[in-house]
Amino acid sequence: MTVLDYSELTKKKPERRLLAPKKSSGGRNSMGRVSVRGRGQGHKRRYRIVDFRRRKDVVPARIAALEYDPNRSAHLALLHYADGAKTYVLAPLGSRVGDAVVAGDAADIKPGNAMELRYIPTGTMVHNVELKPGRGGQMVRSAGTAAQLMAKEGTRALLKLPSGELRYVNLSCRATIGQVGNTDHENVTLGKAGRSRWLGRRPKVRGIAMNPVDHPHGGGEGRSKGNHPTSPWGQPAKGYKTRSNPRTDRFIVKRRGR
Repeated sequence: MTVLDYSELTKKKPERRLLAPKKSSGGRNSMGRVSVRGRGQGHKRRYRIVDFRRRKDVVPARIAALEYDPNRSAHLALLHYADGAKTYVLAPLGSRVGDAVVAGDAADIKPGNAMELRYIPTGTMVHNVELKPGRGGQMVRSAGTAAQLMAKEGTRALLKLPSGELRYVNLSCRATIGQVGNTDHENVTLGKAGRSRWLGRRPKVRGIAMNPVDHPHGGGEGRSKGNHPTSPWGQPAKGYKTRSNPRTDRFIVKRRGR
């Protein structure tokens, strides 16, 4: 079992005004029936209200604290703005308490600053990237991730995402400079079943261990193989493309994993 070193975090209790209640569905729908298998209650959490939009232009801010967030892999940075406002943002790699950050078109190209893609130099690593202007960052938000701005063509920017996908994004979309922090998150080994339960993950039974009535892989005398890997309902489980969105296909230049 391995655990993260939280020595870089400077504040244990979250900012009360930036908290919201968070209910766990336990995999149940509005009728109380299991709609997603393998999900349980998990540890009780409260949601941290994170500013993914970064629309507070020109107003300077400083990082007042670095905090843990139970709802995501990345750590959070608590910003204190010059006008008295407080917000959470994703903590960039290398950020320290006291660092100054600002959003806006005239901001410097330094980690933590946010601006439209049109003002970011080609080759820069960015995170928290918008898909539509003003909607807020939706891509590249996990711990240790970063996208690279490859080129600018007309009204669109070409980004290389962490998955290897090449995708066009409108130049008016905002992104934050730098890489998301907490890069050691990928090295964590849970080590015991209990830690999975804390995260809301219930035990999973292999299809090959079931009966034929319960799973396409079930049954047979002894252990048996030979079926094409499928879900309990017959949908192919490996290598089967599930994406179907013709409206946005034109923005994807190269698929992930190719």
